[in-house]
Amino acid sequence: MASLDDDQAVETVSIPLAGKSSIADYMVVASGRSTRQVASMATKLAEKIKAEFGRSPRIEGLPTADWVLIDAGDVIVHLFRPEVRTFYNLERMWSFGENAGQA
Repeated sequence: MASLDDDQAVETVSIPLAGKSSIADYMVVASGRSTRQVASMATKLAEKIKAEFGRSPRIEGLPTADWVLIDAGDVIVHLFRPEVRTFYNLERMWSFGENAGQA
């Protein structure tokens, strides 16, 4: 989260997945203002993860940088251009069960 804040990510959201999915403990979703910023944030975050934890995260989508997925094991990070983030709306999909009983 701190790395994304340092890189001026927009609308960064952390979604706890414990009890919802076995793929990870947390999902982080953030936006960049351009493909260049998304690619830069992804590259810097992957470098920081490798330096701090000694393992390289898996990265998908870096060449086009519309939607970059970084799989760091317990945390999965999705970095989007704003239009692509709006289209896929991952936050709503993963938080749907939390608000289902509310009117």
